[in-house]
Amino acid sequence: MTQMTNIVTQGSDTGSQWLLQPIGGARLRGPQHYAHSIEKGIDLTDPAYAQLLGEEAEELQNLFRGRRARFWGSTRAAVEWHPKNKAIDSTQPGDEVLFISKGSVIARATVVLAFHNRALAEEIWGRDEDERAWEHMFAVDGVVPLTLPAREVTKALGWNREHVQSLTRETGEQALRIHRLLGAGPPAVPSQRGTAPGLTHDALLQAIRTLKTNTKPEGPARHKPLALLWAVGRLTEGQDRLARWEEFEEGVGSLIGEFGREGDRRTPEYPFWHLRTSGLWEVEGVGGTDFKPSPAALRTAGARAGFSAGAARALKKARTRAQAVALLFSTHLADPDVARAALLERTRLDGYASASGRDKGASSDPGRRSRTVSAPDRDRDLPALVKSIHGHECQVCHEPLETRDGRYSEAAHIQGLGSPHLGTDALDNLLCLCPNHHKQFDGYGIYIDEDWSVRMTTTGEVKWQLKIRPEHTINPEYVAYHRDLCLDRSISDRAASPQPR
Repeated sequence: MTQMTNIVTQGSDTGSQWLLQPIGGARLRGPQHYAHSIEKGIDLTDPAYAQLLGEEAEELQNLFRGRRARFWGSTRAAVEWHPKNKAIDSTQPGDEVLFISKGSVIARATVVLAFHNRALAEEIWGRDEDERAWEHMFAVDGVVPLTLPAREVTKALGWNREHVQSLTRETGEQALRIHRLLGAGPPAVPSQRGTAPGLTHDALLQAIRTLKTNTKPEGPARHKPLALLWAVGRLTEGQDRLARWEEFEEGVGSLIGEFGREGDRRTPEYPFWHLRTSGLWEVEGVGGTDFKPSPAALRTAGARAGFSAGAARALKKARTRAQAVALLFSTHLADPDVARAALLERTRLDGYASASGRDKGASSDPGRRSRTVSAPDRDRDLPALVKSIHGHECQVCHEPLETRDGRYSEAAHIQGLGSPHLGTDALDNLLCLCPNHHKQFDGYGIYIDEDWSVRMTTTGEVKWQLKIRPEHTINPEYVAYHRDLCLDRSISDRAASPQPR
């Protein structure tokens, strides 16, 4: 069975995964933390917490609607490829959690939001004995107390041990075994998830595809797609999804002047107000059917506008974001006079020019709290590890590069760490490549297909078969992300290439 088959089988469960979460003993204050943030819950209106909710504030308020929020958190394992880190990185709404204490399953709950917030975690739980915060957080709902020996769960999973040592995820057949053991349906979860109704990945792309624009003899106006592209750039940089009118007026107004059609009026108030009908956008601070959205009126009202909470949440996924940007270009900005490279740079999306992204210390790393502005925090041991596993042999051409001082190879991230890719610095997101194929991979010259063959982007010709070792699992989601960018020319064409104006 190939590696791809193994991974797909593991993910083919009922659509979620089970998390086994030991709460920790008295030394780690586990029972105290559980009583505080799960049994009692956190009052989101408490000023001590309210000011630290960050970007998730609106979503959490929508989820719990005046009720106390239930939180739990984890610290990452020191070794990046530890299963605990995999569980942290893959946790998402809909996953089921079993809380375990002193050899017993004490409760079951459902994840409604997974996020990262160090400041909030420290306020709720403080720090552990190593001065680490339980900053990788998830909110749960539908908490149901249970009394079940943990050994029954481990036995059902076929483990040869009775204890769950750390946060563990179970998917596929293993998840089904837990479900059968409990013999009950999932607890009820509030329907208010903060997402616009029906705004799935496909719905978001469909809304972009069918975006209504003002059509003139020379062609459709570009005001709305330019505004959406500008707003995607803001999200990628970790900024608030809603922008003040003054900021929007300056940013989108200049884009219309530079990239709009010849003769287009510089009227940023048009997309600011009328994007509301797209199903992707909302305006805050003004209302009423008789409101006239003039620049002065918007300024007086203190208006803000941007992606809806549901659209912004969908666009947090790097692959969805990349496809949205590609669709804006291919559907609404495909004219040859659009200077694609310059437009990407002006909207802070020029990182799409390379698979490694733009690493200029201006992006919000997905492994840190939202809105934190810093350079990607790389694990210095990972490059050496992936090179060691493969003996410095390139996974594409299978050849080592011999130098006077020994073999040389390079570690390449599949989904780049830099903005706007914001990939994860983990072993399953790394390849061991020779310098030539590293450059070709970053430049979208080659891509990895679903069967692990390596193809030339321009011709589709299979040139190599990716060399895989059992001790180096590669996440196919990262591979698919890179492949999408290679095959979608609307954003992956050379940004440095001159284009007609």
